[in-house]
Formats: sequence, C-alpha cells, structure tokens
Amino acid sequence: MTAGWFITFEGGEGSGKSTQAKRLAERLISAGHDVTVTREPGGSPFAERLRTLILDPHIEKHSPLAEALLFASARADHLEHVIRPALNSGRFVVCDRFSDSTRVYQGYAGRVEPRLLEALELIVVQNTKPDLTIVVDIPAEIGLARAALRLTAPPPAAPSEKIPKQPRSLLADRFEARDLEFHKKLREGFLEIARLEPQRCVVVDGQKSADDVALAVWDAVEARLLTEAG
Repeated sequence: MTAGWFITFEGGEGSGKSTQAKRLAERLISAGHDVTVTREPGGSPFAERLRTLILDPHIEKHSPLAEALLFASARADHLEHVIRPALNSGRFVVCDRFSDSTRVYQGYAGRVEPRLLEALELIVVQNTKPDLTIVVDIPAEIGLARAALRLTAPPPAAPSEKIPKQPRSLLADRFEARDLEFHKKLREGFLEIARLEPQRCVVVDGQKSADDVALAVWDAVEARLLTEAG
C-alpha cells in the first residue's frame, strides 16, 4: 500500500483556513480520493477533550510552555489514532492546524525557546511531517473582525456528509481573545515559516473570495502532490 499524503492548513484567527480545509477535502473526494479531514487541537477522542481544556476562556492562567505540552499530548494521541493509520492506508489527510501552530503560537508569539519545541516535535511528530502546508494569510485586523462575526453568525452547512461537522463555541476562545499585537506576531510567524520552508509551504491570499482561495489551494495541491499521486 502506497503511503498517503499529509496536507495541513495554517493561519491566524479568522483567516478562513478551516473552510478551505473542508473545501479541499470535498474536492479531493469528488476526484475519487480517500480523505480523512481532521483538526488540531483535537481530532481523536482524547485530543478533543484536551481541546476543550486548551481553548477554555475561563481556564486558570498558565505558561506558554505548559500550553505547548498540552498541545504535544493532544498531538501524540491524534497522530497515533487518526493521522498515521490514515496515511498508512494510503489516504489523503487534510488537517486544520498542526505543529506549525505550536511553533507560532507558543514559540514565536509565546516565546517558548525554539530548542524546547524542536525537542517536543522530534519526540511526538517524528517523521510524520506534512507533505504540503497551506498558509492562508490575512491581516490580523481583518481576521479578528471575521472571528468576531463568526460568533454571531449561524454555522455554515457541511459541504458533504463525508466531512464531519465540528462543534463550535459561542464564546471567543483563549487565543481569539488576545490583543491585536499578539495576532500580528502570529501572522509574522506563519509567514516566516513559509519563507524558510518554501519546499513545503505555499502562502495564499486569504483576503480574496472563498472561491478564489479554494482555486489557489487546489492549484498548489495539484502542482505539488496530485501529479505524483497519479
């Protein structure tokens, strides 16, 4: 069995990456590919319970390092029970956030030492690294405005029964509630990763229409993965 392809979506709050991850999964399914769509933090039952804790806006104050360790625990379970089995069976895995988010949120913005995050990634992620990472880029001010609007708007219908709906909180989570400077740092961090790893990362303009962003995403997947996948 040929190993599958691992695609991750990254970006700041309100960038539209979650919508684009679902749209890509739907298009891959329509093209005849087997797809697992998932998210972080979460994706497996244990990791989803940790997600509730991590994003709780009322949780007691704790350090970015403690936060990074919680993400690592969730990621370890997610990889073991969802991502690796799907890849080993030859499926595409489309994941809304992965280890780059830890590098940016807890590292670049939270100032956890890079060597500590690198050690965690070596232990947890090992060789299960994304084949392609789509960074949906948007100015922090626009992303936060979108995120605020999302709290009052009804959730969109799922594009397919094959794409699982994800529960949504009615409150801004701990990260959405951070100040503008924090979110500007997040944007800088994702763009820096993309600059340093152009062989893996593609930046798309999240200010364009959802259809235009989806087309840019598909072009990247088609150029970098589908030709080889056959």
